Amino acid sequence: MKLNELKLDVDYFNFDEKLYQELNPQPLNNAHLISYSKSACDLIGLDYEECETKEFVEIVNGEKLLEGSLPYSMVYAGHQFGYFVPQLGDGRAINLGSVNKWHLQTKGSGLTRYSRQGDGRAVLRSSIREYIMSEAMHGLGIPTTRALGLIGSSHPVYRSYGEAETGAIVMRMSPSWIRIGTFEFFAKTKNSEKNLTQLADYVIKQSYPYLEEGTKTKEEKYEKMFFELVDNTAKLMAQWQAYGFMHGVMNTDNMSMAGLTIDYGPYAFMDTFDKHNICNHTDSQGRYSYNNQPHIAGWNLEVLANTLKDICDFEKLIKYLQTFIPQHIKEYLTIMNKRIGLDESLSGNANLDLIISLLSALENAKIDYNCFFYELSKLEDLEDISSITDICVFKEPIIQWIKEYKKVIISQGQDLKKMKELMKSTNPKFVIKNYMLQEAIDNANEGDFKLTNDLLNIAQNPFDEHKEFERYAKPTPNEHSNLRLSCSS
Repeated sequence: MKLNELKLDVDYFNFDEKLYQELNPQPLNNAHLISYSKSACDLIGLDYEECETKEFVEIVNGEKLLEGSLPYSMVYAGHQFGYFVPQLGDGRAINLGSVNKWHLQTKGSGLTRYSRQGDGRAVLRSSIREYIMSEAMHGLGIPTTRALGLIGSSHPVYRSYGEAETGAIVMRMSPSWIRIGTFEFFAKTKNSEKNLTQLADYVIKQSYPYLEEGTKTKEEKYEKMFFELVDNTAKLMAQWQAYGFMHGVMNTDNMSMAGLTIDYGPYAFMDTFDKHNICNHTDSQGRYSYNNQPHIAGWNLEVLANTLKDICDFEKLIKYLQTFIPQHIKEYLTIMNKRIGLDESLSGNANLDLIISLLSALENAKIDYNCFFYELSKLEDLEDISSITDICVFKEPIIQWIKEYKKVIISQGQDLKKMKELMKSTNPKFVIKNYMLQEAIDNANEGDFKLTNDLLNIAQNPFDEHKEFERYAKPTPNEHSNLRLSCSS
């Protein structure tokens, strides 16, 4: 499909006009293409070569609108680090409309009513990070928003250090941009029950259309929407934890009603394993530390339950929320069994003790988290484990764990060939780390975008060999391990 054949649908203007702002994007100076995702193009049926045109850059930059597009920004509230902020919103994002059930949004398109003290812009470094990580999470099979394209510019943007950076825009895509924080804002409006009902209907239409049938009352339908989000979020947190991902800012305004990973800021994939790792230097109390993520997700869901109490049976929501952590643990153990190649059906307790002891061994050995699983996948047998112990600071914890592992394999009658196949399909060779992204950012600041595009390819195909980038399959260099980033990252 050509760009001039794309027709967008805008369905948000059915809400009260106080709940959004119609506005046009404010283009960057001298915009140019940096990258586009063929995988994301496929989702909306867009021909790849269309993204290499001047027209594509103009559309991402807001100089030209697709047919049917009526740009707008949405308002929402949110709990930020546990404290309620009554009005937030799309401070630098503008929604363009949807095509093929994917809602297009540009991030960095200028001031909106909800920018507060911000400038409505996004800098090149943070845009590269979000662009690549959106596609990397998809490559790992983790539910996420997507990214269609990335443009740069000569537009000066100033951040905390006082030096001018250049502005950039990411064209983001999502089945839904509605957040828990959207419900928080709607619950505080004058016609809250009407607005909440309308918003819940909108979310169900976007993300849970199957709930339209089989529910006797509206109240039951909205309760089931909550139940679905609890289930989806439990699985999402399990995937984050199993692959060592840390979001960094799990405020309620950054939690998707579709159960997706949304809003990439000071995120990180674990380098050396540390269950208390904090990737956001603003998070001085460790509220959003690696180990705390499932509990914060549950806390956020409880906030949502409170906002829905006027249209749902609150007690039913809270009762169902009690299944969240058990669901999360079950899903986490399923993934972790796959990561070490074990058939979970052969184990009565899902190898819980073995996995707990593994996490302790990884922490005590001071070993790169995802590299451990990749090297484990490559072992021909469990007699020579030097490829693993060679990347440990302390070898003995891993040596002792491998002994436990071997006993479990024998006692459960695990099939070694099937184990290897399972591990190779679950443990990627490449996980995008912050030091890799920083290399791409440094090159991009010099006008060289090759590594940005190379990392995109690696991110989308993390199980492939990519022989020319073998160094990225190695442990993170010590000087770059477990660094903390800022929210402007």
